Amino acid sequence: MADLLSQLKQQSIVVADTGDFSAMRKYQPRDATTNPSLLLKASTMPEYADLVARTLAEAKQEAGASGNGNPVAIALDRLAVAFGLEILKIVPHRVSTEVDARLSFDAEASVVKARSLIARYQAAGIGRERILIKLASTWEGVQAARQLKADGIHCNLTLLFSFAQAVACAEAGVQLISPFVGRILDWHKKNSPGQEFPGADDPGVQSVRRIYAYYKQHGYRTEVMGASFRSTGEIMELAGCDLLTISPALLEELQRAEGVLARKLDSTLAGREPQAKISLDEKAFRWMHNEDAMATDKLAEGIRLFAVDTVKLETFVAEKLG
Repeated sequence: MADLLSQLKQQSIVVADTGDFSAMRKYQPRDATTNPSLLLKASTMPEYADLVARTLAEAKQEAGASGNGNPVAIALDRLAVAFGLEILKIVPHRVSTEVDARLSFDAEASVVKARSLIARYQAAGIGRERILIKLASTWEGVQAARQLKADGIHCNLTLLFSFAQAVACAEAGVQLISPFVGRILDWHKKNSPGQEFPGADDPGVQSVRRIYAYYKQHGYRTEVMGASFRSTGEIMELAGCDLLTISPALLEELQRAEGVLARKLDSTLAGREPQAKISLDEKAFRWMHNEDAMATDKLAEGIRLFAVDTVKLETFVAEKLG
């Protein structure tokens, strides 16, 4: 009998949620995603010391050549791209590279940063079709993605917790969204002590199922990539989702487990429970998102946590630069 990971790859595109190259080689995902937390962890691993040292030396040289460049800021961008380039030697399709979370409420600055990251990839010979720029799913992040799409730059809208965020992304023609399944469950467990959310009753799973069905019903081409899983059970409940980004620990569990993996999401069956199409301007978006206490809490927390890890990475880089 085939292992669950092999079966899952027949139903969904499997993406590695890690900055660890060895894990990618082992599980052979199609894509990979990174974020400040993963980059911070990878940058401090001994096996990547040479890559980090080489990248920081190049950043120092670039800052000196420009005359007024910020070596730490340049180093952060170079480091994100350096890891992305190494990842693209392993995965056959795309890597997601994240814009600084501290720009989550500045659409213009997010666009500038995204273009800069893409330019670095292109200078290294990588076409923009292989890069997804990660932005937080704020109103400003969605508008930045809309603008970047016009430039032919594809985006992955992350930290997505509310239906309002999903609708806004679809209307903006975003390439891909990353609904955070496990963090939704975390919030409900914290706010409903003692209550269990097994299988299909998991609120994170239900959120992704609703978004997936809505997109398929109304012909949106935005890809849905379930993310932030707490267990293989959550993953199995979303078998058939467009993409699933999974940590190495859970990929290992799936690879070791045997059984029959039933398909739970199917675009041909998405219309069984019709959902009315809605449209959101900024005011409507902000109100609808605000009405979801879980989403407002987790989006704000997620931005703060990514920002904290970005500052930690800056400190690490500054110390290395001397």
